[in-house]
Amino acid sequence: MDLLSSFLAPKYLAWLGDGLLTTLWSSVLVIAASLSLGLLFAAAREYGSPLTQRLAGVYLSVFRNTPLLVQLFFWYFGLPALLPEAVLPWLNTPRTLSLGGVTLLRWPSFEFLAAIVGLVAYSTAYVGEDIRSGLRGVSAGQRLAAKALGFTPWQVLTQVVFPQAMRISAGPLIGQSMNILKNTSLGMAIGLMELSYRTRQVEAETWKTFQVYGVSTVLYIAGVALLGVLGAWWQRRLSARPVATAA
Repeated sequence: MDLLSSFLAPKYLAWLGDGLLTTLWSSVLVIAASLSLGLLFAAAREYGSPLTQRLAGVYLSVFRNTPLLVQLFFWYFGLPALLPEAVLPWLNTPRTLSLGGVTLLRWPSFEFLAAIVGLVAYSTAYVGEDIRSGLRGVSAGQRLAAKALGFTPWQVLTQVVFPQAMRISAGPLIGQSMNILKNTSLGMAIGLMELSYRTRQVEAETWKTFQVYGVSTVLYIAGVALLGVLGAWWQRRLSARPVATAA
């Protein structure tokens, strides 16, 4: 009985579970967006015009050389000051998409939107550089041979270069996905109700610091482990998939 009473009530475990779901959902969105934008960023850095390369370099310098927390504060506190007055209330107005009385979609809070935008902008710089390293790992002879075979520049990138580059950069990208999950904890500072935010809430109500942070730690480890398993599966898929070469 004493052991049970010293642990967390189901209500508080549910709070932590909700926080974990928000953390995982945020991570999935940020990983997908930063991977897509990172491909474009890497291509711009490696194959773009001189102006495009300079602009990409400025982006890299800004987002890699400022703290993520400061960037999140900018998106949450700074950007709204530049928007028309009617925009922020519109963003904060609850809206749902329902069918037959069942809610299918719910408009996210401004805290969620600001956190996702900030995390994507920050993570894209790192993901893009990892992909760019993979692009540089593909020998120039592959591109030249593909062009000699009549491949268009787009076909060279999509059928020869990018598939090989993704194989090379798969390991670092998996590591970046784990960092993204951990970085979502900084969203707590702008009100994102992820796992760290929920952990503080539960600790403030129960004063069971050891139990609360112990459960939270286990949940973070489980979330990172899940990404590791999915990443290993993705890496095996990349390795098993045939890739066009022009050697």
